[in-house]
Amino acid sequence: MSEEKLTILLVGAGGREHAIAWKLNQSARVERIFVAPGNGGTSLGSKVSNVEIGVSDFAKLTKFALDNGVNLVVPGPEQPLVEGIHTAFKKVGIPVFGPSQKAAQMEGSKTFSKDFMKRHNIPTAAYENFTDYNKAKAYLESVSHRVVLKASGLAAGKGVLIPTTTTESLEGLHSIMVSREFGTAGDEVVIEEYLEGQELSVLAFADGYTIIPLPPAQDHKRVLDGDQGPNTGGMGCYAPTPVATKEVLEEIKRTILQPTVNGMRKDGFPFVGLLFTGIMLTASGPKVLEYNVRFGDPETEAVLPLLSEDTDLAEVMLACAEGRLDSVNIGIRQAFAATVVIASGGYPGNYAKGKEITIGQVPSGVIVFHAGTMYKDSKLVSAGGRVLAVSAVASTLREAVDCAYEGVAKVHFEGAFCRHDIAHRAFKTLTGHGSTSTYASAGVSIDAGNLFVQKIKPFVKSTKRIGADSEIGGFGGLFDLKAAGFRDPILVSATDGIGTKLKIAHATNVHDTVGVDLVAMNVNDLIVQGAEPLFFLDYFACGKLEVDVAANFVRGVVNGCLQSGAALVGGETAEMPGLYEPGDYDAAGFTVGAVERDKILPRMDLIRAGDSLLGLASSGLHSNGFSLVRKIITSQPGLHYESPCPWDRETTLGRALLTPTRIYVKQLLPIVRRDLIKAMAHITGGGFVDNIPRVLPKELGVVVEAGGWELPAVFKWLKKAGNVASYELSRTFNCGIGMVLVVAPSDVAETTRLLEEAGEKVYNIGRVVNKEENGGKEVVVAGVKAAWEGK
Repeated sequence: MSEEKLTILLVGAGGREHAIAWKLNQSARVERIFVAPGNGGTSLGSKVSNVEIGVSDFAKLTKFALDNGVNLVVPGPEQPLVEGIHTAFKKVGIPVFGPSQKAAQMEGSKTFSKDFMKRHNIPTAAYENFTDYNKAKAYLESVSHRVVLKASGLAAGKGVLIPTTTTESLEGLHSIMVSREFGTAGDEVVIEEYLEGQELSVLAFADGYTIIPLPPAQDHKRVLDGDQGPNTGGMGCYAPTPVATKEVLEEIKRTILQPTVNGMRKDGFPFVGLLFTGIMLTASGPKVLEYNVRFGDPETEAVLPLLSEDTDLAEVMLACAEGRLDSVNIGIRQAFAATVVIASGGYPGNYAKGKEITIGQVPSGVIVFHAGTMYKDSKLVSAGGRVLAVSAVASTLREAVDCAYEGVAKVHFEGAFCRHDIAHRAFKTLTGHGSTSTYASAGVSIDAGNLFVQKIKPFVKSTKRIGADSEIGGFGGLFDLKAAGFRDPILVSATDGIGTKLKIAHATNVHDTVGVDLVAMNVNDLIVQGAEPLFFLDYFACGKLEVDVAANFVRGVVNGCLQSGAALVGGETAEMPGLYEPGDYDAAGFTVGAVERDKILPRMDLIRAGDSLLGLASSGLHSNGFSLVRKIITSQPGLHYESPCPWDRETTLGRALLTPTRIYVKQLLPIVRRDLIKAMAHITGGGFVDNIPRVLPKELGVVVEAGGWELPAVFKWLKKAGNVASYELSRTFNCGIGMVLVVAPSDVAETTRLLEEAGEKVYNIGRVVNKEENGGKEVVVAGVKAAWEGK
């Protein structure tokens, strides 16, 4: 690593910039720090000095940097980042600790960031965007839940309103979009679901690939004690917050931070700098409230003092800018920090400036960071709404808070005020739960389980059918065979899973299709026996119950049940920390069907040599062979699940692979009941070779004509990319045929007509033969050289 001395240009004028300058000043590599324009606290002598240049005056900033040998620029506030300071300095060859103008849109446009989160399946509140006031007003009047109103553009940290009633919501919308309280930031508004829970802020260093979070902080936005009064830029902060346990932080990094950095890079605007993520800890897991693309204020004043003495902030920033964050040390003190903001009287409304400030001797461990201050006639005076941020570090949170307030008592100016309850939520948490062991503390959340049940009840109920009520929450599911119209039924059951296709769902964070697969793998095994699926139960096991993931999975199960006519009558959700890793889950299904005694399939006594084989098209891979599929994908350089699909450029590889298994129940039942089908084989694991013989008399085999249908593009690609032999293809995959029917030649036309009327694509793919004709083989796939190999 180069040991070149650093001259840093720090852009900004608040408490955040003073805290950054304070920590940078400790670096042995830093020779000079210029702060533009700085404040009354950032002029620290020969090494740190202010420069009278505005944060958005890029022409003067770049000229100054070139004239003074600056070799690292650190933008503090969001405005210059959104306006493109990164580009301005890139043109003159000076690295910037901060994101590009495109990446800065993650803060500059709440619409941009919400759409990004939706695109990359990052957990956040449900939302709608509006540029038309009347449409936004109509939407507000139509919803029953609480909302948060956000001016989409930059509003100096104040463009968020949290109304408690519909009336307040409408008044807030009017103030944003009509009265223009936040100026052009209100040209577009985001209306999102109000999330309940504890809020925290996670500041994290990033270099486009690696992301390293700092201790989680909790801000106090409301101006008055007890979280009362209007929102401000922040009246105080503390870190780390006790609600962010080790497990919670791991989940935040796994489900939010790393996917955010990965998603920004894949979208073409990698994030470099300090990513500030506002997070709500809801009953269904952590969810993103918003992104900021720079250090927060007052979070910075609490978090930077927690960096260990051997952590060189300048080295860390330079490593981020150079894309090598994993090469530097970031140590954290085993301590707590608290910050109390001292504000001008009247803030966040109108307030006076120019009030003389006196600061006495503060206790050891206390740092007074300047925000809205300046020197006038050699006197320190107030120059903003938030004037000073008093921070303290101690071995306990109680000591840190008490010490910070001792420091506050040494600061005086006319009209000064502060909140007196910083960290009050933490003290309630520590007092109420700190010494009590709970099931939740062991990693199992009963509350999350209850919320999950409430979320899925409405759509589970949609599967109700005659004989079952689909009311979940009891100890078992009931079914009335007589009510369903059966005379002399035989019950048929099946159980199955999804297999390693789940690994792709985990990797892509797409969970609403694999539930369909689970149902399909079960009910297709019923219909081949002539049975109508009656009810279904699922088993969902995970390391940590992520309510939204599990609910999306069950939505897929419901979809499959609706396609097959089965009622979802129950299931089991098992949260097993230690057995499954966080983010992992597995699922199994169990289904029961019924068939009249005289309609049971296969009718082996009726199958004859010369019978025809009809094939019903698959939707693709269905749910088998994915271990081989994943191996082939990893063998292809540069190919990943977010890549354009090699055989379908209209979608991603992951989405294409997650195409759900086809369900054949409703289209086949009427034909089964008319005795047109002698046998059926569901083509799953084992392909043609293992599945068709299961429904044939021992003396018979089949010839499958590979030219009877076109091999779908996915199988052509797998065959070529993985160098898969044709025989291996036919015994591993369905090769485009998901169901095979054995039909008498005289019934082929009628069976085909009925299936095509039901929307099926039907292929005549071969015939039943005496096994001797196959050389003793049960299955011969003929014509593969011409049909599959192009020879």
